[in-house]
Amino acid sequence: MARNVDTSKELIRVSLASMNDYQRIHEIDTLTNISPWTMEQVESSFKAGHVSIKATINKVLAGFLIYEPIISEAHLLSIAVDPIFQSKGVGKILLKTFLDQAKAQDLDIIYLEVRKSNSTAIAFYHSFGFKTDAIRVAYYTKPKSEDALLMSLLV
Repeated sequence: MARNVDTSKELIRVSLASMNDYQRIHEIDTLTNISPWTMEQVESSFKAGHVSIKATINKVLAGFLIYEPIISEAHLLSIAVDPIFQSKGVGKILLKTFLDQAKAQDLDIIYLEVRKSNSTAIAFYHSFGFKTDAIRVAYYTKPKSEDALLMSLLV
């Protein structure tokens, strides 16, 4: 699955993440998410068989995407890019790689939840063709109660 993309003279390499990447994934999640996963949740995700894709720049893990394939569907669980690597196309490359994998795995639809207040992420998903399907009331509980938009994309 490895893919190399040259963007702004920096080579972004995309590949499967491994257990050796737990700590860095947790670090990026903590830097970017107002309610990050615990280290135990990151480890549990790997053990549960979720697929984790990482993007590296100069051998530094710059971002990640975690999804759960479920028969003919996929649930996008988390995507994040370290702030120092944002605006370099890392998130776009991760999501594009995920979409390519979904097609290769004959998945029909991808679902995700996103905080209703996260307009940047919502616009990002819309740019890939995701549609808003529903609102999950009080889906998020930390740091405060907040609704989530349920979004989907037919693959």
